[in-house]
Amino acid sequence: MDDALLTLLRSVDTPTVCNAIEVVEGKRGFNNFTRGTMQISDPNGVLIGYARTAKIAAIDPPTEAPDVIKKRRMAYYEQMATGPRPALAVVEDLDGNDAIGAFWGEINTTVHKGFGLCGALTNGVMRDLGDLPNGFPVIAGQIGPSHGFVHVKEIGTPVRIFGLEIADGDLVHADRHGALVIGKEHIEGLAVAIKKLLDTESIVLDAARRADFDFESFADAWSRFEAERT
Repeated sequence: MDDALLTLLRSVDTPTVCNAIEVVEGKRGFNNFTRGTMQISDPNGVLIGYARTAKIAAIDPPTEAPDVIKKRRMAYYEQMATGPRPALAVVEDLDGNDAIGAFWGEINTTVHKGFGLCGALTNGVMRDLGDLPNGFPVIAGQIGPSHGFVHVKEIGTPVRIFGLEIADGDLVHADRHGALVIGKEHIEGLAVAIKKLLDTESIVLDAARRADFDFESFADAWSRFEAERT
């Protein structure tokens, strides 16, 4: 992923990327994205980067020895502080729909931002919404007040976030609509596909925004749109 593509991906929303991947593939049916509605700390936030994955839990206290838990927590932070950039934290809460432990609050988000990550994606809980650092969006499953007994269970293993399987190192695009994984096979043609998609959509949008827009002009625009789109 070169700098030009990175800049482009930061400028568009996740639905645009989802549609553009279908343009690259030349067919409908791309489905490597999250399901369901997620919460986001910054409605305008866009995450694009390589996943640094982990799993946590918080409902029950850890059963392992405290020194084991501490060592794994520090190994987690080392995982997040290293690796290819741009990167984002992708953390699965094993408590699932019952999650109560807000791993993502003011301290943890500030630490991760300091490591150079662009944000966090989780099915778990976030809090401290008024105190999260600027420029570090968190996309989460829930908002809640407590950290519970939150502790790290796994580092660098594949995770599942709202139905989406994400491996460590996968290229992820996410915003308030959800997240998707951009496959290596999509990279080469993605910039051209995004431009084609935006140009195609403008056929209808430009027509609909004109003062003289009516059914006849819509039918003409839609016919041209249908001929161009995937």
